[in-house]
Amino acid sequence: MLKKFLPLLPVLWLAGCATATFTRLTPSQQPRNPDNQYAVETSFDSDQQSLRWDSVQGYVLANGRLLPMRRVPLVKDRWEGLIPVPPGTTTLNYCFKFDYQYNSLGSAPKTNSVTSPVYTLKIN
Repeated sequence: MLKKFLPLLPVLWLAGCATATFTRLTPSQQPRNPDNQYAVETSFDSDQQSLRWDSVQGYVLANGRLLPMRRVPLVKDRWEGLIPVPPGTTTLNYCFKFDYQYNSLGSAPKTNSVTSPVYTLKIN
């Protein structure tokens, strides 16, 4: 019976050990903007071999809203977005969320997502 599962061990090992890496590229403090829009940026990387990079969509989650991010042109794995912050707010918690598809053995691609740690933006 063990011989049946032996060929699947590398696949199971890769699937179980996939990790996502977020690098926040936004300063933790920004001066107040007159338009109350604050730019945030991150790089997103994953060692998941089956991830379909063409399906990745990034979001920033702030104030209970999921706001779309866009890829930075000509820069690999870098994403940017804008967060509207109400006037008078001095601290904002936010995180990044990435939805993607991955290849699955013997079936159509499956959907998954990964979320970054929570970051804090201080507005001076």
